[in-house]
Amino acid sequence: MNPTRLFDCIDIQLAKFQQEAMFAAKEEGGIWKKYSTAEVKETVDRLAAGLIHLGIGGNDMSVEKRDKIAIISNNRPEWMMLDLAVQKTGAVLVPIYPTLAVNELEFVLNDAAVKLVFVSDQELYDKVQSVRSKVQSVHAVFTFDYLQPSLHWKDILSKATENDFKTLAVSAQSIRYEDMVTIIYTSGTTGTPKGVMLSHKNILSNVLSSTPVFAEFCVPGDKALSFLPLNHIFERMVTYVYLFNGVSIWYAQNLDTIGDNLKEVQPSVFTTVPRLLEKVYERIMGKGQELTGLKKKLFFWAVDVGSRFEINKNQGFLYNLQLAIANKLIFKKWREGLGGKVKAIVTGAAACQVRLLRVFTAGKVVIMEGYGLTETSPVIAVNRFTEKNRKFGTVGPTIEGVDVLIAEDGEICCKGDNVMMGYYKRPDLTAEVIDKDGYFHTGDIGVLEQGRFLKITDRKKEIFKTSGGKYVAPQPIENKMKESKFIEQMIVVGPERKFAGALIVPSFDNLKVWAAQNNISFGTVHDLVRNPKVLEMYKHIVEEYNQQFNHVEQIKKFELCANEWTVDGGELTPTLKLKRKVIMEKYRDAIERIYL
Repeated sequence: MNPTRLFDCIDIQLAKFQQEAMFAAKEEGGIWKKYSTAEVKETVDRLAAGLIHLGIGGNDMSVEKRDKIAIISNNRPEWMMLDLAVQKTGAVLVPIYPTLAVNELEFVLNDAAVKLVFVSDQELYDKVQSVRSKVQSVHAVFTFDYLQPSLHWKDILSKATENDFKTLAVSAQSIRYEDMVTIIYTSGTTGTPKGVMLSHKNILSNVLSSTPVFAEFCVPGDKALSFLPLNHIFERMVTYVYLFNGVSIWYAQNLDTIGDNLKEVQPSVFTTVPRLLEKVYERIMGKGQELTGLKKKLFFWAVDVGSRFEINKNQGFLYNLQLAIANKLIFKKWREGLGGKVKAIVTGAAACQVRLLRVFTAGKVVIMEGYGLTETSPVIAVNRFTEKNRKFGTVGPTIEGVDVLIAEDGEICCKGDNVMMGYYKRPDLTAEVIDKDGYFHTGDIGVLEQGRFLKITDRKKEIFKTSGGKYVAPQPIENKMKESKFIEQMIVVGPERKFAGALIVPSFDNLKVWAAQNNISFGTVHDLVRNPKVLEMYKHIVEEYNQQFNHVEQIKKFELCANEWTVDGGELTPTLKLKRKVIMEKYRDAIERIYL
């Protein structure tokens, strides 16, 4: 059976590899509840028929007139069951980040003319209710948790009549490969959210092209842990790879429980973003610092061995022996901390520090860094499980069916069935990014190393000129300096200024340890970042890294920031990218001090 719609995954899984746990999640009492393939099939069909009973769906499959259903929820089985049910009715799912600001929520609900909203809990229910008076299109709000006096999603299951099921069968059969399946609003780093229209063709082509990548290490019956937001196309597309290939999906309770959930589930694979991987590494390093004597020496000796690891290169008998010892004594415990059965971790959304790739790979945890955008459904390129198709510092070879072209100015452009239908109601913006030959212009600058490994060097719009007319590319500088264990976050500033400066958020855990070791007393972190000895230490770090850059790229002055940049604080997008304009506005005074 060749799939032509995303919801075909249910029938394919039923026919090929029925699962005891197609989905699993912790519910009341802290017990993992499993949803079998057959149970999911029945629930999805009843939910879809119930939605039809409520008037969702219809014969008009035009983009504007399709019914839109919003979901605002954490990852859970109900998320995907709603997604599959909505697809079968011919309606369109509009996933919304739970952290989206209220004014942006109001904009998205109105822009998409959302008819029904599904939320997970009381907080999100209240958030939607706060804008209901300003959104005329919403007929009802349903919740996944039982709340009073809200409508519960399971109420819909009992509404369907025999006639609704007949209508559903016709509706599902009529849905085509080219039909739109979802609108994903990208908050981006600036401006009003843009609705990215993706079809079954867009996402399914990416699923089928990504399947051989996962097949190198995943087999039916393996488990995956899911915690990256399903609102993002990366986790959602990978979820479909799992579903079409019989991988069981277990949902983490939240970001704070990932460590415990990894040990309980013992997954073969999970996806992440570099920021979370950095936090895992920092926790491991923190535990290493707490060791004493020989144990501490062995720990950091192993880290040093791992930091010298090279891919596709035999470093000789002595190094291999050291690595084997490091794996047996130290890295084995790291793998146990990840559940003990992880074969690979797939990371995307931002650049991953090469030092992390080296150490984890040395410790027999393969990290496959990839690249893509919401507009490309999303995968353009990814490092493979096999070493010959992996290269540190790159996002790997392109996947099948995606044609990559590097433009004259270095911009990465791509063409394929994965490229979006366009921006919802914004043909003007669509025309700006998809050229007459069908190539999508990513806005990223890159090169193809060895003719096949794609390397991202910067964002086209983030490259700036100093007042002396010299170009500075911030990302390579930021990524390199964040390799320091004392630098948590960083942004390079300096457009139209005489030199490049930087705002630096320290890694406060590591800085506090250093302060204690150097007999530096402080009351608050605000005191700490102003301490002359701390500033002198950071000056040495910056000067050391500056040697790796040409004169115009070197950071001449910097300011230490006392607060970490977060999604809730507005400095990061939901996918943890820096909102540069927001940060520069918030820290305008600090930037001015740099250039005094």
